Amino acid sequence: MSGGEQRSRVRAFGLRARLLLAFLLVAAVSAGTTAALTYREARNSLLVTAQDTAVTSFRDQVQQTAFALPVQDEGMEEVLRDIARKGKPHPWVVFAEYGSLRASSGENPVSTVITPELRRAARANPHGSFERVVKDGVPYLTIAMPTVFKTSPDSVLPTGLVLYAVMRMTDEQINVDALLMAARDGALPGLAIALIPALIAARSVLRPVRELRQAAWNMGSGRLDTRIRVRGSDELADLARTFNESTGQLERSVRELREAEERARRFASDVSHELRTPLAGMLAVTEVLDEDADGLDPDTARAVRLVSAETGKLAVLVEDLMEISRFDARAAELNADEVDVAVAIRKTLQNRHWTDDRVRTELPDGIRARLDPRRFDVVIANLVGNALRHGGTPVTVRLRTEERLPGRPVLITDVADSGPGIRPESLPHIFDRFYKADAARTRSAGSGLGLAITLENVKLHGGTIHAGNRPGGGAVFAVEIPLHSEGAGG
Repeated sequence: MSGGEQRSRVRAFGLRARLLLAFLLVAAVSAGTTAALTYREARNSLLVTAQDTAVTSFRDQVQQTAFALPVQDEGMEEVLRDIARKGKPHPWVVFAEYGSLRASSGENPVSTVITPELRRAARANPHGSFERVVKDGVPYLTIAMPTVFKTSPDSVLPTGLVLYAVMRMTDEQINVDALLMAARDGALPGLAIALIPALIAARSVLRPVRELRQAAWNMGSGRLDTRIRVRGSDELADLARTFNESTGQLERSVRELREAEERARRFASDVSHELRTPLAGMLAVTEVLDEDADGLDPDTARAVRLVSAETGKLAVLVEDLMEISRFDARAAELNADEVDVAVAIRKTLQNRHWTDDRVRTELPDGIRARLDPRRFDVVIANLVGNALRHGGTPVTVRLRTEERLPGRPVLITDVADSGPGIRPESLPHIFDRFYKADAARTRSAGSGLGLAITLENVKLHGGTIHAGNRPGGGAVFAVEIPLHSEGAGG
């Protein structure tokens, strides 16, 4: 997945989206819960009202109707139709069951809506029972009312005749459906309206977050005087105040570090510059003494040669310090020219008399690149000299080209030795200034700046340098520099 797609996904599910979703979720749950409770109460009230009216009316009609016992089939249907005509709140279909006798006020003497459960409840409860039934998608209210003899003020005796009233509840169902639609239609606009305060709340929360992000970006760009305006006294205001205090402390610390770094850089540059003149005189004197050392007594000759060697080391150190100072001051310039890389490396080795069996080369001809010849010479000389001093012979210098990306070839120069390699704990620091992997080499010929200068020269070419160990033993340094010459090949 590309970086742009990842940023789009992060943006799509960012803080604003999560705040809006959370706000709308709360609003939806609240609206849904309110609508559901309202719907349930209104539905129950509507159905209970119709149900109570029908049950009470049917009980009164049954109690007011006189039935001769035993019940005869003749005239029963007319009695049932008379009861049905008085049905409330909607017309009824009345059924009678007495032993094997079945009669009704409608066309069919037996109802398919009345359930066995209601019949059993009618026989068990002399005061009547009712049940809501849905048949073929149509809701019905079925009422069972047995007729009784009153044997005493507190006792009744069933006669065996049971009347049933079946009432369609279509109107109630329509009203219930209308309530459901009203609850739903009322919840949707409520969610739409809730979006407005959600946007306002998200904006109030995200504004300081955006300001914080912009301030952090400004600080990353070097503007350490960036501050955030503090509004209110809530947690976001506390965050803004903390950010401002932290940036103030950071600005002061960075300013002090920069001043200290500038003082140290100026000190190194000034000291190096001031040492050049006396060192030039000392080198001239030591050259004369070296020429006459053979005529001196042995002790004096050793002292003369020691002073000469140490003066040479000091001169190299001063030159390295001045070179590092130029890099620190960003005064180093790249004077690039198109060169044959193999020829440039051979010239470096010849100038330092590294043409014997100690150094092996694999330098294919025809590889051309835009390089600064002087700085590339320093890179190769430092790497080969470091390998000869601290590694094992033979040292191999290998040149090749590769394509890291389509159309982006790079020039690769490997310098490998046959020594024990670099210790793993030293690898992260191998290019640090004045770092020496072996504590016993603190008095070695190197200044401890060679690899640091090599790194700066490679960076000046827009390249990279890596240090590692070969599987078979020995250290290897790989320099990668972009090829800018259109005719480069390998």
